[in-house]
Amino acid sequence: GVSRNDEFIDTGAPISVPVGRSTLGRIFNVVGELIDECGPLKGKYHLESIHRAPPSFIEQKVQEEVLVTGIKVIDLLAPYLKGGKIGLFGGAGVGKTVLIMELINNIAKAHKGFSVFAGVGERTREGNDFL
Repeated sequence: GVSRNDEFIDTGAPISVPVGRSTLGRIFNVVGELIDECGPLKGKYHLESIHRAPPSFIEQKVQEEVLVTGIKVIDLLAPYLKGGKIGLFGGAGVGKTVLIMELINNIAKAHKGFSVFAGVGERTREGNDFL
């Protein structure tokens, strides 16, 4: 961890994280270091800066298509749009992590796609629940 009076070296480079198929299913900290204790990455990957320009409006999909999650209450009362970001907010102990795990499971089975979970402000324990 980082604590008061620690020394840091300015590399002049932006924070970069590994990107590629070998990163799927792995857990990284905010600076792209592996923290899942499963050994080094195997296979091809490259580093990408976390500071990137968003896609232009021309590059974005303009059609609205509902993402069928397989969770009836979400699909009926608060449907998600396919291809976008989803924010899930709630108090401690209300089941956010369980719901996200169910979403990832259902979407992977139904759409044969990939889900990337960014646990902003989460503890490492929550990330370990996804392994």
